This record gives sequence, C-alpha cells and structure tokens, in this order.
Amino acid sequence: MSIALYLEQSGLLALLNTQQVDIEEFSAVVSDFQQQLVAHIAKSTPAVQWQYQVPELGEGGACSLFGHLAAEPYDLAATLGGETADNLGLLQRMTAVVEYYQQHSHSDWFGVYQRRFNLAAEDVLVKLAYFGAPSRPEFPLTTEFAAISNNSSVALSGQARLISQVASYVAAGGEYYTCDPKVQAEACLPLYAESGEVIGIVDAEAFSADLYVGTELALLVAVVTVLPSLFASKN
Repeated sequence: MSIALYLEQSGLLALLNTQQVDIEEFSAVVSDFQQQLVAHIAKSTPAVQWQYQVPELGEGGACSLFGHLAAEPYDLAATLGGETADNLGLLQRMTAVVEYYQQHSHSDWFGVYQRRFNLAAEDVLVKLAYFGAPSRPEFPLTTEFAAISNNSSVALSGQARLISQVASYVAAGGEYYTCDPKVQAEACLPLYAESGEVIGIVDAEAFSADLYVGTELALLVAVVTVLPSLFASKN
C-alpha cells in the first residue's frame, strides 16, 4: 500500500493536516525509512522466540499487578501451527522489523500483532515479536474488549490511534488497557492487506509523553507500510 493511501485510510492524514505537517516532506522521510528497513530485513536472520513470558491475567482478562508473570510461557509455536520452516521465516522477518524499529526509535516497548484464530478458534490479535517488558500475548477482537483496549479497537475500526498523554486520555474517559503503569504515550496503527482488510496492528509505547510525532511517527508509518507483505510465506 502506498504511503498516501495508508495515511488516508488510517485517518493519519487528517491528523497531520490538523498539525499543519508538510505531507510531502513527511512522506519523503517515510520513504527513506522504508528503504532502510527493507535492506535490514534482507540481510538479517535473527534468532526468534517460539515462547515468551506473559503477565498473569486478572478478572475480565486485564493484566494483574504489574510484574506478576504467569507460571507458563505463551506457546507461540502452538498458535502458529508448529515450528515449521514457514513459521520460522515469518518470525525471523517480524523479529528483523522489531530490531530495526528498536534501533531507530525512542520507544520503550513495541510489538507486531497478526490477526489469527487462536487454539480456541477465537478471532484475536497474536503478538509475533516485540521488545520491552512481558505483555499480553493475545487481544480478543470483540466489541466488548475493544471498549477497554486500543489494540482491539484499532484492529476492528481500521483507524490509527495516537495517545500523546495517557493520563489525560484516561481522565477524559478514553478506553485504555493498562499493563505497564510507566507508559505515558502510545501509538497503535493498523496493518492493511492490499484489499484494505485489517490483518494486524503494531503497538508502540513510551515512558515519556508526546513522542509519536515527526520522525517517530514517520518511522512507524514506514514499518506498517512494509510489514503486510512480510506476513506471506517466502520460504
């Protein structure tokens, strides 16, 4: 998907226009990041996580006390259908994206999620790769859960959501799924198939407010316009 189409479809174009951002200059920065990201992926074969630690979940599926981890790790291999060559390739590509993003962003947490059916045949977002503190592995794609979760809401609506100051957003009545109380800013952007269908999201979080503007936002747009093509098997 082109940068211009992504900005329009995700709702980011209206936001950038409100901020009086020069769209041509912004798109040029995105394009530079895209080229660098593609080059990084082509030469990278990182180790992958087939399992990862996750927080204990409390009532309603929310995180329990921060830092309390579940006894058993999440088995991503089982959700994907096994440690196959295709799945290894998928996770290597996702991990390479996360590596590149971490190297160029000031975010404190970042994750790539793909829309899939889990082992219980539920429509969910599944976290394929990330950096930062342990976090929830799946987000239900239901209207009920979207009422408390930006990730689910963005996946269902197809509209990007940028939160400059989490405390102010929550105080004003915005829905927010809190797992790490240090988070002060968040950017959640949809991933589109060529058809326009939402096939996943990326979620970025920062311990400082007002991060996701300018170059930081351009980096995220570069990631979300490259990522969908990487979901398909290339082995």
